[in-house]
Amino acid sequence: MRLLDWIVLLGTLGFIVSYGVWKTRGSKDIEGYLKGDNSMKWWTIGLSIMATQASAITFLSTPGQAYEDGMRFVQFYFGLPIAMVIISITVIPIFYRLKVYTAYEFLESRFDLKTRSLAALLFLIQRGLAAGITIYAPAIILSTILGWNLTATNMLIGILVIIYTVSGGTKAVSVTQKQQMAVMMGGMLVAGFMVVRYLPESVSFGDAVAVAGKMGKMNVVDFSFDWNDRYNFWSGMTGGLFLALSYFGTDQSQVARYLGGKSVAESRLGLLFNGLLKIPMQFIILFIGVMVFVFYQFNQPPLFFNESAKDKVYATEFAPEMEALEEQHTVLFNQKQEAVHGLVAALRTDDETAIAAAQAEVQGITDASKVVRNDAKALIAKATPDAETKDTDYVFISFVMKYLPAGLVGLLLAVIFSAAMSSTASELNALASTTVVDIYKRSVKKDKDNFHYLRASRVFTAAWGTLAIIFATYASLLDNLIQAVNIIGSIFYGTILGIFLVAFYVKYIKGHAVFIAALMAEAVVLYCHFYTDIAFLWFNVIGCVAVLVFGAIIQFVMGEKGENLAD
Repeated sequence: MRLLDWIVLLGTLGFIVSYGVWKTRGSKDIEGYLKGDNSMKWWTIGLSIMATQASAITFLSTPGQAYEDGMRFVQFYFGLPIAMVIISITVIPIFYRLKVYTAYEFLESRFDLKTRSLAALLFLIQRGLAAGITIYAPAIILSTILGWNLTATNMLIGILVIIYTVSGGTKAVSVTQKQQMAVMMGGMLVAGFMVVRYLPESVSFGDAVAVAGKMGKMNVVDFSFDWNDRYNFWSGMTGGLFLALSYFGTDQSQVARYLGGKSVAESRLGLLFNGLLKIPMQFIILFIGVMVFVFYQFNQPPLFFNESAKDKVYATEFAPEMEALEEQHTVLFNQKQEAVHGLVAALRTDDETAIAAAQAEVQGITDASKVVRNDAKALIAKATPDAETKDTDYVFISFVMKYLPAGLVGLLLAVIFSAAMSSTASELNALASTTVVDIYKRSVKKDKDNFHYLRASRVFTAAWGTLAIIFATYASLLDNLIQAVNIIGSIFYGTILGIFLVAFYVKYIKGHAVFIAALMAEAVVLYCHFYTDIAFLWFNVIGCVAVLVFGAIIQFVMGEKGENLAD
């Protein structure tokens, strides 16, 4: 990195941390620390919700996802706007009326302490794991690209977040996320502009979109139904809807964002703002990934985007084999470059016969290139068995580091760090508030004063931050990073959502029945994850429906006895 990049990166991060500490200094009680004194405006809530969801994984993995698989990942979010409307109408008024600090407090008033504690523990497990990945995901990629020590990178991200989150609590998280969202989206839009600008002069923006379409990358909507397909219209509108309902309605990292609103109306507007803008935001990020794909049709991509892993092969006896693969890769790229120019020319003539012939030629060379890439991945695994052979998470950052000018590299790295910090801050704040309110204050230390719980909140924030750093240090990559986080969430969210749906809408089912049903539902989801090929989005539906069905059956069997036990 050049001096200007360091100035932009460190200046941006220093400003965000300093602003968060200064703006939220002086929290005197737990009300201010965990709920921000209910002072948040709707735009702050909306941006905070978006920033919490848009982790560094979003900006690292999503463009790579589009490079590899096209635009279809956007369908994952199709159910989100509907979920925002449902939560705004039904959930927010209940939480405000009860004046809860966490979503799980409501469960005790509806059911009993053990059900509240179970839901809180399920949240703590999945969000604690996710917090580690949220730090680890950018750290491993940045450390690889920049040559930094992985442990030091994990600690840098974690410590920066801990500083202002411990200092200001919920309000610090929300006010810093406004600046972080500005940096994140501003940086990505600049990157998108630059990648289009770097296309050959003979290739227009329209040509680039047309080429992407013919190469199968503009697959925004897929109406085919397949249980094993992670991303299609039906999985997005059902599994995605259930995941969004659980994430935004029951996950404390999101619930805390709108519990701090000035009023029910402000919180509702914040959620609807997120519902309105989230899909366009993800579309833009995916589209930037597609444009990076098109860029690499005219500029030779690396044989393997994690070039440090590839370079290690050259220090082994397998170096000649890797060199031969590099030569094949170059030959195929030169052939493909000519074929893609031919496809552009055919598209301009609207000659369907010529377009089909050019498309077939490009596809044939693309298939041959994939074989060479797979051979390279196999060789990397053979030469360095511990190496990660999935490189889609390195696609975007590799482009940034190699092609963007001084200053913009620093800005894009600031985007990644800001995203990591914003999501991690929300997670640590939510983990601390749930630990204090639902476990510590309720079942461990019940009769302490306000200052004690404020101090405990700060201690638990720092403790969860430390655990996240430790987990990140010893974690390993799980497939594509953005999928890894969503898989972890889907394993737990369906069960948690089922508990809340019973609480809100099925008055017949009591606490003892829903507690047993939740344990059984979680067992079913874990079985589906480990022993079936069902796409993870469906876990949200399966877990939720299982709680409802098992709960109804158990309550019917227990009858009045079940009601007495719950009481």
